[in-house]
Amino acid sequence: MNVKSVLAAGAFLALSAQVSAQEEVLMKFGNFEQWITRNVKESKILGGKTAQLFEVAPTATWNDNKAYSNQGGSIWATSNVMAKVAGITKTNTSVYIGQHGGGKCAKLLTHEEGMKVMGIVNIHVLAAGSLFTGNMVEPITSSSNPFSKLNLGIKINEHNLGKNWNKHLKGVKFDYMVELSNQPRIKETGFSKKTTVSGKDYPQAMCVLQKRWEDEKGNIHAKRVATAIHRFTKSSGWSTMKLDLKYGNCTNTPGFQSYMGLFTGEQAIYATNSKGKQVKVIEEWGTADDQPTHIIVKFDSSCGGAYIGSPGNCICVDNVKLVY
Repeated sequence: MNVKSVLAAGAFLALSAQVSAQEEVLMKFGNFEQWITRNVKESKILGGKTAQLFEVAPTATWNDNKAYSNQGGSIWATSNVMAKVAGITKTNTSVYIGQHGGGKCAKLLTHEEGMKVMGIVNIHVLAAGSLFTGNMVEPITSSSNPFSKLNLGIKINEHNLGKNWNKHLKGVKFDYMVELSNQPRIKETGFSKKTTVSGKDYPQAMCVLQKRWEDEKGNIHAKRVATAIHRFTKSSGWSTMKLDLKYGNCTNTPGFQSYMGLFTGEQAIYATNSKGKQVKVIEEWGTADDQPTHIIVKFDSSCGGAYIGSPGNCICVDNVKLVY
């Protein structure tokens, strides 16, 4: 065997060792086989119908109109919500129980949600489906700043991520199916005329690692330790994707897009501080040497922000795994 052959064989063995060293771990409830079905009765002034909301958690049925918080150790929340505004109970469902092979999956859908009050009030909003690590703050009491109702991200610890929680995370892997409606992208807040927004609307997947801390005033700060964000620009049948994390400031790395940047402005995220208050997370770039404290894994049927999207856009997600 010549020198080139020996070197090639050595490189191959080294690469094989790296591949075999990777470990894939299913996230808690990440196969989406277990769901709580919430039967929520809306106010009589809205027609009094019973709406179904679905939450990723140990299988159960809820038949009362109470606020939901994560059950059974589930790390997942959805954009399915119960709102109580001025004594009126209203719901929105944009995440459903889908089918994948012989089992279940999460189906996220962008749609228009309407509300009529005895023929006097007739409003519609654009609602996207979101599935994320964290929890939703219920009941919703206003339509302003909807992102502030999401407590986005969970602590990186053994309870949430299992025995590998302190290992170096390479990325996240999942099965998915995408259906693009090819409808115009619209903005519909319910309090202004529906308008067309330039650009295309795409489903999105992300995995972000942050190092968070809270100051004496209750503000939450975070260093962005690692980033992986992908937008699905084509419809597809069931496929598998691995999102590779880029550590540190990734703005100058190949493939960087503006939407991979820090969560600021209208895209700012929120979390619950030690006083139980929802506050904006003040984010800055960190380095690969920073030890992350929180992980965000999030899937969306639309990527344009609050009340913006293309009705009919859909992404189904299953078997979400962490890759170490």
